[in-house]
Amino acid sequence: MASLVKTHTRPPQVQFDMLLIWVFIALLSVGLVMVYSSSIATAEGSKFTGHQASYYLMRHSMFIAVGLVAGALAFQVPVQTWQNYSPYLFVAGATLLVLVLIPHVGREVNGSRRWLSLFVINLQPSELMKLFAVMYAADYTVRKGRESNSIIKTFLPMFGVMAVVGGLLLLEPDMGAFVVVLAISICTLWLGGFNLKVFGLLVFMLPMAFAALILSSPYRLQRVIGFMDPWADPYGKGYQLSHALIAFGRGERFGVGLGGSVEKLFYLPEAHTDFLMAVIAEELGLVGVVCVIGLFALVVIRAFQIGRHAAFLERNYSALVAQGIGVWVGVQATINIGVNMGVLPTKGLTLPFLSFGGSGVVVNCIAAAVLLRVDYENRRLARGMPA
Repeated sequence: MASLVKTHTRPPQVQFDMLLIWVFIALLSVGLVMVYSSSIATAEGSKFTGHQASYYLMRHSMFIAVGLVAGALAFQVPVQTWQNYSPYLFVAGATLLVLVLIPHVGREVNGSRRWLSLFVINLQPSELMKLFAVMYAADYTVRKGRESNSIIKTFLPMFGVMAVVGGLLLLEPDMGAFVVVLAISICTLWLGGFNLKVFGLLVFMLPMAFAALILSSPYRLQRVIGFMDPWADPYGKGYQLSHALIAFGRGERFGVGLGGSVEKLFYLPEAHTDFLMAVIAEELGLVGVVCVIGLFALVVIRAFQIGRHAAFLERNYSALVAQGIGVWVGVQATINIGVNMGVLPTKGLTLPFLSFGGSGVVVNCIAAAVLLRVDYENRRLARGMPA
C-alpha cells in the first residue's frame, strides 16, 4: 500500500514593501482631493481655465497618471543601470538648467524662469535635478570612497559641481531647489562615511557660498528675512504668509470641514501649489496636518531602513540612493511645511506628492519607484535570488 506523503508548501514571500506602496497611494490621493478643494475658486474665476471648476483636478489627475506610468517604467530599470548612467543624467540635468535661462527658450512665470515649454506641459528641470543629484551624489560617494581622505580628489570636485548647479538654480531664481540639492549632497557624503575633515569643509564652504549669493541680491535677502514679521507688511511681502497663518488659526484641531476653507477664495495665492498645507490645516485641522506629517515620516523611516538593508547586503550605491531619496522627501516636506507655518523663509517649494505640478508629481513618482526597486532587489538578494 503506497504511503501517503503530506507535502507542505511555504507561502510565497512578499516581494514588495506594501506599507510603503500604500503610503505613496495615500499621499497621492490626499493630494488629489486637496488640490481640487483648494483650486475650485481659482479655476472658476480664471479665463485661462475657461472658468471650469474641475480644471486643476483634471490636470492633476493626468499628472498622477503619467507619474504612475513613468514610475512603473522606472521600476523595471535595475539599480545598477541607474548607477552606470548617473553621471550622464546629472550632466543632462545641468544642461536643462542652462537651457531654461536662455531667452525665448525658458518660460518665465511670475518673474522666475524655471520652465521649458513642451507644448502640452511645462518641464521644470530643477525637479529632475533633485533626482539626478541623489543618483550622482551616491555614485560619486561610492567611487571616491577609497580616496575619502583626500581634499583635492574629493572635496574640490564636489564643491565645484555643487557651486555650478547652485549658481544655475539661483539664476532662475529657485533658491528652494538649491537648498534641497545642497542637503542631498551633504547628507549623502556624510552617510557614505567621508572623512570628517573633508565633510566639514563641504559643510562649511557650501553654506558660505550660499550665504554670499543671498547677500549679493536684495531680492534674495528680503525673501530670507521677510518671514520674521509678516505683519509688518501684511499687504506686501508678508501677504502670503499672513494669510497662511490665518488659515492655520482657523483650522484649530479638527478644521472647518473639507471644502470649507475661506483663505482659498482668492486670499491665499498659490493655494494649490506652495501653500497647499495651509488649506489642509484650515479644512482638516491639526488632525489632518499630523496625518500628513505622519505619512511623510513613514516614507523617510522606510527609506532609511531600506538603505540600511542594502548596506548590510554590501550594496552601497543602492543604500545611498534609498537614503538620499529619504533625505530629499524629508527636507523638502519639512521646508514646505515650515514655510506654511512661518518658521522658515518662503522658498517656492511644493509639498512632495501632494501639490499641483506636473514635473514635481512625475519625478516624485519616479523617485518612489526607484526606492521600491531598491527594496525589491534587497528582498530577492536576501533570498539568494538574482536582483
